[in-house]
Formats: sequence, C-alpha cells, structure tokens
Amino acid sequence: MNSNNKSSRGRQEGKKSTPLSRKSGPASKKSTPLSRKSPKKTFTKIKETPKSDESSGIRLNKYIANSGMCSRREADTYIEHGSVEVNGNLVTEMGYKVQPNDVVRFDGTSITPEQKKYILLNKPKNYITTMDDDRGRKTVMELISNASKERIYPVGRLDRNTTGLLMFTNDGDLAKKLTHPKHNVRKLYHASLDKKLELKDLEKLRGEVIIEGKKVFIDAISYVDGQPKSEVGIEIHSGRNRIVRKIFEHVGYKVNKLDRVIFAELTKKNLPRGRWRELTNQEVSNLQMLK
Repeated sequence: MNSNNKSSRGRQEGKKSTPLSRKSGPASKKSTPLSRKSPKKTFTKIKETPKSDESSGIRLNKYIANSGMCSRREADTYIEHGSVEVNGNLVTEMGYKVQPNDVVRFDGTSITPEQKKYILLNKPKNYITTMDDDRGRKTVMELISNASKERIYPVGRLDRNTTGLLMFTNDGDLAKKLTHPKHNVRKLYHASLDKKLELKDLEKLRGEVIIEGKKVFIDAISYVDGQPKSEVGIEIHSGRNRIVRKIFEHVGYKVNKLDRVIFAELTKKNLPRGRWRELTNQEVSNLQMLK
C-alpha cells in the first residue's frame, strides 16, 4: 500500500510540475493580442483630376493668367473656390500643372494661353487710362483697338491731361514688375509750369520730399536745355496718381502741360502723338531683365 501511495503522489506531483501548453486551454487566448479593427467609415468621393506630372507643364494659375482672364493671385482664389475644371474634372490643387493636351475651363468657358503682346502708345490729351468709362469719356483703349486681338491692359496710368508714353500688355508678370516701386523703373517727364521755377525751389525738390504725408524720392530734376525756366525735366519712379503735379504744387507751381518722354528706357522716337507701335524683341528682353 505504501508503494501505491507513493506512486499516486508521484503522479500528482508530476502533473503539477508539468508546464501548461501555450497551445491549449484558456491561457492561450489571453496571450494572443487582440486584433485592432477600425470602425467602418463611409466616404463620398469627389471627382477630381489626378495629380499632374510635376516635371512638366505650366502651373494652373499661370495658365489662367496667360489666358487674360485675371492675375495669378486672383486665379488662386478662383481655383480654391471651384471655378476651374481640367478635362471635365474639378481642380482645387494650387500646384496643379497643365499638360499640353489638357482642356481647361474657367467658369464653364474653355480657355487657352494667349500670345504675349507688348504695345507702346504716345497718349494724347483728353483720354483717360481705363478699360471703359460709364460716363462716356474717351479712353486709351479706343486708340489701340486694332493693335491686338488679345485682351491687353495699360501698365500703370497717365491722367486725362497728361500726354506721352503708355505701355499695354497681357503679360501680367512683366506689368507687375514695371509698376512696383522696388524695381526703380525710370520715368522721365517734361513739365511746363505756369511760371519760371526759381532755383531755390528747384533745389528744394532734389532728393526726398513729403507729399500728402508720404515720402517721394525725386531721382533727378533740372531745367530743359534751351527752354525758358518754366520748362522742367523731372525723373521719378513713384507710380502714385498725379504725383508729378502734386510735387510742383508742393512748392507753389501749377503744371500746365505734362508729357512722359521716357518709360523704362522706352522713348517716343518715331512715335507721333496718338499712334502706337509694338515693342521689338530686344526691347521686351531688356524689360524682362530688369531687377
């Protein structure tokens, strides 16, 4: 009996010392990590154009600007608000690049980049610098109506009674460069005053003056050679409205006539009043090289 008891105890002890199998029993379930299943979500897919080839093509905002619809900055706003389609699909991606065979629609109208045009006008008096006028006044657009089939715009402005050089283009990037003061685009005017400009007053206008609370830098000023002292040449790069007239009013003189004779190194040579001409390729290249 003793042997049987020992044998029974041995068997029980053997069972206790045997480790549990990892493949069986409830313990195996606890050791298995729970699977992470995300809750199901339903998405409504918006039909949009696939991402474009970044290595080629032209940025969509530039494409729209080149078509003459608006500026590049304005084009970004239209793209963001869903006004542009490429190949029938909505595009809201700012960096999208248009490929050669793409069809672009702006507010439902098919558009294509225009050929760049650069026109120089010798503006006469009594024409206002605007695309149209609701008061029926004559505009500079009437003078260049047959200059280009593309829609071109004035670069800067000349007031109604100012004559001289005024440029037109559909090249938005160049127009921005020519009108921003930081590029120091040269503008030379011939001013005819109501009386002789005293030397002391001429000296007051050298360098920096304050006009209507803002600084204006006068690049150069002098009497016109061989002319009465009422004829003055003044060079500035500011584009503020009526700024030359205000400069002379600042020292007590009235401008009777004002003529812009140089704009960004372009001159009136062989260009009669009221006539226009296209810029040469060299002239365009010179303008594009401005820093």
